[in-house]
Amino acid sequence: MIKVKRVLISVSDKKGIVAFAQGLNALGVEIVSTGGTAQQLRESGLSVIEVGDYTGFPEMLDGRVKTLHPKIHGGLLALRDKEEHMAQIAKHGIGLIDMVVVNLYPFESVTKKKNVTLNEAIENIDIGGPSMLRSAAKNYRSVAVLCNPARYDEILGELKQNTGILPDRVLFGLSVEAFRHTARYDSIIAEYLSRKLQADDLMGLPRDYLPQYTKLQDLRYGENPHQKAAFFREAGDETGLARMRQLHGKELSFNNILDLNAAVDFLSGLPQPAAVVIKHNNPTGVAMDSFLCKAFKAAWKADPISAFGGIIGLNRVVDEATAQGISKAGFVECVIAPGYDPRGLEILTQKKNIRLLELDLALVKQGGYDFKRVHGGLLLQERDERVLSENELQVVSKKKPTEFQIKAMLFGWSLVKHVKSNAIVLVKGTQTIGIGCGQTSRVESVKIAIEKAGKSARGAVLVSDAFIPKIDNITLAVKAGIKAVIQTGGSIEDENVIKAADKAGLVMVMTGVRHFKH
Repeated sequence: MIKVKRVLISVSDKKGIVAFAQGLNALGVEIVSTGGTAQQLRESGLSVIEVGDYTGFPEMLDGRVKTLHPKIHGGLLALRDKEEHMAQIAKHGIGLIDMVVVNLYPFESVTKKKNVTLNEAIENIDIGGPSMLRSAAKNYRSVAVLCNPARYDEILGELKQNTGILPDRVLFGLSVEAFRHTARYDSIIAEYLSRKLQADDLMGLPRDYLPQYTKLQDLRYGENPHQKAAFFREAGDETGLARMRQLHGKELSFNNILDLNAAVDFLSGLPQPAAVVIKHNNPTGVAMDSFLCKAFKAAWKADPISAFGGIIGLNRVVDEATAQGISKAGFVECVIAPGYDPRGLEILTQKKNIRLLELDLALVKQGGYDFKRVHGGLLLQERDERVLSENELQVVSKKKPTEFQIKAMLFGWSLVKHVKSNAIVLVKGTQTIGIGCGQTSRVESVKIAIEKAGKSARGAVLVSDAFIPKIDNITLAVKAGIKAVIQTGGSIEDENVIKAADKAGLVMVMTGVRHFKH
């Protein structure tokens, strides 16, 4: 435990600092401070010693150097119970500092500004602040370190209750919080600068991957009731689901958020009004149309049995007609959309158990990394954002695709990368009519997609996320009345597969691009 006699205060976020300093002053604590903080405290009537006066050395280099001085760090790092340390600081006239109150330059908020320059970002990298926090946190048995303004009242209460003394349990907790704070701060800087380097094509995947996350909310449980769970926001990133707003319904579950994320993936990049229905992280149907209500109807109709209890994603404001369609469709867990018009919201909020989420899809960040945890490590990769253009299509069959088929192929190809492999998507125009996913053999996925499509399979385009390995897939497609296939190509059976397509009068197009999603 320590008795606080001298405090050094240097904060960028000055919220609550005057009241806290006044409380310290009332306890007889001497206050040393820097720049703008010292001025604000002095204007409030407090007696403050400027850091430059305390060290005998002025702030310099536009404030880059002010607390990096032996009189500061000696006063923080000296071990009070070690005679040699105490003799050395006495020899050099260094006073002890019992508490540091520091929060850091606002790098995170500055770099969120539109059109922020690299120089502006760099000037908001704090050097002295993290150094003081780390020095104090290292010597936590003798120095209190406070980096969180939300704890001012709590710490002041402890000091008042114990006549200026802080107990060991509090000191240790403050130390851990400080190290977490500086780790998060450094991680945000590293990630920002890494993205800048990547934008300039100066590096590939990082050597070290150190993302930091802040808890947004605890969840009722994880995938199953016996698992604890929470939703975290990536530090320095306020895009994506971290920005969604819940307008109606009970709290979200772990599985809800996973499915909402899948819905957003499907909707991102679709140019027309579009709808997707997600169940267990896979789509039951996806459609685009000139009218949102028609897109929803087509997406739901693709597989209404599987859609029951699913999540609906929409890329336009929900109007009355769309809301009416959702209301009549059956049980829906969640709807996520960029917004709801007043009548649409009124209709949907009549359903007690539906969760309504609002998210501007422009806030869904493109690029970056995708990662998966494995035992003892992490797999990291770039996100699969490969877009296929019409001129990349390689027609390998004798029969050529129509414009309508090409449009359907490109639509289906934009979706299949979000479907669990092995993935087969049957498409007509800009709507899916049958989806087979997550099977251990491709032919099983073909069977499932055809079964779900039923008679609607006639005239459809079959989209495969990888190459067609055997002619049995083609045999099933022909029997179902499918007229065209788009696939990756590259199988040792390509020649036989193309021959089977030609024999049946089937259009076949290859992409040279694979879209596995495990």
